[in-house]
Amino acid sequence: MTRGSIPDDDDTVARKGKVVTTTEGWPELLRCTTTKPPPILPDELIEEILLRIPASSLVRLRNSVCSSWRTLISSSRFAKDHLRRSMAVDPALTHPRMAYYSSGYPYPTIGTFSVRSVFENPPREPTKVVPYEGRRWRSIIGSCNGLLCLRDGGLEDRALLWNPCTGFTSRPLKISGLLNCFYGFGYDHVNDEYKLFGTVIKNTGESVTRIFTFGPKSKRRTIQDFPYNRLPDKRVSVGVSVGLFVSGTGTLNWLLRGSRSSFVAVLSLDLVKETYSQFSAPKRKSGDAFSVFPHLSILRGCLAVCYETKKTHWTIWLMKEYGVPQSWTKLPIIPHHPLLVNPRTMPELRPLYMLENNVLLAKSPSCKLVLCNLNDGSINFPNIDSSSDGMNKQGPLSRPRGPYLRIFHIYHESLVSPSHFGLPNCSSEMRLFKPAL
Repeated sequence: MTRGSIPDDDDTVARKGKVVTTTEGWPELLRCTTTKPPPILPDELIEEILLRIPASSLVRLRNSVCSSWRTLISSSRFAKDHLRRSMAVDPALTHPRMAYYSSGYPYPTIGTFSVRSVFENPPREPTKVVPYEGRRWRSIIGSCNGLLCLRDGGLEDRALLWNPCTGFTSRPLKISGLLNCFYGFGYDHVNDEYKLFGTVIKNTGESVTRIFTFGPKSKRRTIQDFPYNRLPDKRVSVGVSVGLFVSGTGTLNWLLRGSRSSFVAVLSLDLVKETYSQFSAPKRKSGDAFSVFPHLSILRGCLAVCYETKKTHWTIWLMKEYGVPQSWTKLPIIPHHPLLVNPRTMPELRPLYMLENNVLLAKSPSCKLVLCNLNDGSINFPNIDSSSDGMNKQGPLSRPRGPYLRIFHIYHESLVSPSHFGLPNCSSEMRLFKPAL
């Protein structure tokens, strides 16, 4: 790799006597005309500087810099190093974003928006939704490391990986059947493999449980049946169909609850060993309505369970150490508020994302997105402009029509691309959606 140069100043670049600034305060890393020769920096130092730039900024710069920088930014090793640094040192480098799709109507669009702007924008400044369009209706199975796993339905299901930050998708993986009941997507950090888990109804009508591995020669392996795929009785129920991936553990997780008891537990699938295990969650209070299903989510990188308690408030428990029941930690309660509850739906609060200052973004029982301050009990409804997402029958995000019409997934921007693990990159499967005027 040839040596490169960077500007002297961190915030501006002098070009022909003019000051040029860039978005997010990052320097313009382009060749420029200066009054004096730019300094020559070692390749190692240039790479350290690039590792400190957000993924979205690097994507914008990738096609405008010298070939050696472009090769570095596009490499698998750099993408992994950037992801590792952002997770361990500086989470701001991988901006959290929300992706959602319509579960009530078969729209081909997927909307995305910045989570950070939802927390930071004043009420009068809306957060803009960026919509993408596929070739047909697609749902989101899960996300990890900046990749979204999309379900492409038809006579037979297919699955493809999409990085909204880079714009690349993978070649669809054939399921040879229909995903049924339980499925999930995650990363096997031991073998460096991305895997899709699912119970599949084959063309013959037979049900099997499989793990698919994305790669140049995608593999599938039949494993032990999902433990609760065929329940012997109604004493234990499984929450939502999609298993939640916990980063760093290589596991997918589902919530179990007793239909007539205080029993609550987490069923875990280890994507490395491809085996199941189970551990307990905090028990519900005796006065709680057992018919209300607790909700499992990921907050601050940890498993979290949200309970509706005695029809007066919600309680969130955070699992500080994965798989250790003693590490469940109770957070401040969220009082019921007239604008949150909906007598026509179940009183279920669905946490989506939480800052370190205990401000929570959640989907309320009234189906509105809400910001809950756990420190003082106050709530605020963010202003999100979803007019461009093409989901006309759903109504805007601020005034949704009916329950459970949009399904939300958090992802973090990254440089990881399908080509890094042997799949060809494709940019035609998901494109920016331009609504008709």
